[in-house]
Amino acid sequence: MSPKLPIVYNNLMHVSVLVINYDGQEDTLDCLKLLQKIKHPNFTFSVIVFDNGSKEPFVPQTRFQPENTTVLRSDANLGFTNGNNSAYKYAVEHDNPDYILLLNNDTVVDPNFLVELLACATQNEKVGLVTPKIYFYPGREYHQDSYTKAEKGKVLWYAGGSIDWKNLDAFHRGVDELDRGQFDNQATSDFGTGCTILIPKTVIDQVGFFAEDYFVYLEDVDLCQRMQLAGYPIYFCPHSVVWHKNAGSSGGAGSPLHQYYQTRNRLYFFIRYGSWRTKLTTISFAFRLFVSGTNYERKGVIDWLIGAMGKQSVM
Repeated sequence: MSPKLPIVYNNLMHVSVLVINYDGQEDTLDCLKLLQKIKHPNFTFSVIVFDNGSKEPFVPQTRFQPENTTVLRSDANLGFTNGNNSAYKYAVEHDNPDYILLLNNDTVVDPNFLVELLACATQNEKVGLVTPKIYFYPGREYHQDSYTKAEKGKVLWYAGGSIDWKNLDAFHRGVDELDRGQFDNQATSDFGTGCTILIPKTVIDQVGFFAEDYFVYLEDVDLCQRMQLAGYPIYFCPHSVVWHKNAGSSGGAGSPLHQYYQTRNRLYFFIRYGSWRTKLTTISFAFRLFVSGTNYERKGVIDWLIGAMGKQSVM
């Protein structure tokens, strides 16, 4: 199926693509090579790579990246939130973008993925952000032995997101399911994953970008919640396809960083946006973690209580 082209009224739209690199030179170079090959008949794009405190500074290779690529460097790890915020500020000052695309460096993109995202964004009257269908990259599935070779590459990592206010959870729809088109009829989502999201700059002008209180984890859910409260729906675009290598720069599920930031940020988010019933559930959950959680979860509870947000020492 050929993609529906985005609507262009006057001048070509411009998209600033933000890619965060943290000790992932090989993945980032592969990502830039693929961005060279994307189709962009009705828009222009530029790429900003933000090297976020990598031990070895990211070294670009000009012939393997789009011509309009800029590399920025921070000697300290600013986290997903501050790293993207810094790249966004540069994009606004230098590129005058109509849209901002966040793209994980460990993604593999279909050549039409951005055309499809823009088509969805421009054909809906009011849009907070647009997010694609995301598969596990072949061989990176959680349960690799459960799938045949032909099925790998069609296993869902994200097909929209749902917030479970009763159980204090935000989860990907369809994760680990073989894609049979079962989510292709859904148009909206509770949140878009920061792995790949397209946002109109005008929306960021109104609601802001990432809240730096989070540092990492749930910052994308918070951003989507602010958008929806301002009247901007979150759209899922199943015709736009991305594969995610799912490496986990913070150590992955169960790591000390994951336990700490997930605990602290989860409490912060559900107290901030939840109903009175959700707030009571959150307080009860915090008490249980403080009594019987791991040391990292307990520290997450304490830091939430005292308001120690942003980047914190975990170890």
